[in-house]
Amino acid sequence: MREIKAKDVTNTVANLFECSCHYLPEDVLSALKQAREKEESPVCREVLDRILENADIAGKEQIPLCQDTGAAVVMLELGQDVHITGGDLYTAVNAGVRRGYGKGYLRKSIVSQPCFARVNTKDNTPAMIHTDIVSGDRLKITVMPKGGGSENCSRLTVLTPAKGPQGVIDFVVNLVDDVGGNPCPPVIIGVGIGGTTDKAMLIAKKALLRKAGGPSPDPEVADLEREILQRVNNLGIGAMGYGGTVTALAVHVETFPCHIASMPVAVNMQCWCARRGEALL
Repeated sequence: MREIKAKDVTNTVANLFECSCHYLPEDVLSALKQAREKEESPVCREVLDRILENADIAGKEQIPLCQDTGAAVVMLELGQDVHITGGDLYTAVNAGVRRGYGKGYLRKSIVSQPCFARVNTKDNTPAMIHTDIVSGDRLKITVMPKGGGSENCSRLTVLTPAKGPQGVIDFVVNLVDDVGGNPCPPVIIGVGIGGTTDKAMLIAKKALLRKAGGPSPDPEVADLEREILQRVNNLGIGAMGYGGTVTALAVHVETFPCHIASMPVAVNMQCWCARRGEALL
């Protein structure tokens, strides 16, 4: 049994959130640069230039890429041969969120009661924590500062199996058309198909953690991703909704076995500011 100190979890989470709010991953930067080259609209090319300039300034000056530094989403892969010492794992994660958002002067956006008083917790906790128990003696921590604008464009449906791949395509494309510029495109679109409704939503969000544009290893799913991406980019929404040829940087589809009578489909969008970070303890 390998021991990992709770304080090391806290320090890692704090650093990951601070850094991920200042630096875009290289694959996202590359996708944005490729979008700039492909874009046919002069207005949208200008928008993409400003997005890239913004990313450069944020990194150099250590300031947030976006004023919305998001809800703190944390994905944990906990090895079954790991023992957390010196404190509770989730308490340590939330302590890291609290420290990272405080030290980094990141906007705190979480309210304690969603329906009524909506009082700000003032430290961006509690985090949205999802844990998978895996083999081994390591702890992988992945963070995603998830902005409200893109999260508000999430959707879930349950299609009849007879709708098939075309039903999935139509659902995703119609959703993107409906939300327009609200999720701050060019977006990355995470799609979860299968499981139960809760599982579909989770794998749609996890799909956003893949490197931008990396195709699914399943050829049929990869074809589905390409078809949705083409259809979405044919909508003409463009960067920040100004009308252009690149509305999405990538479409990532994840699947899971499901009941014979249903086909849950979930969509979780990520804005151009596709922030994430990971560490292995």
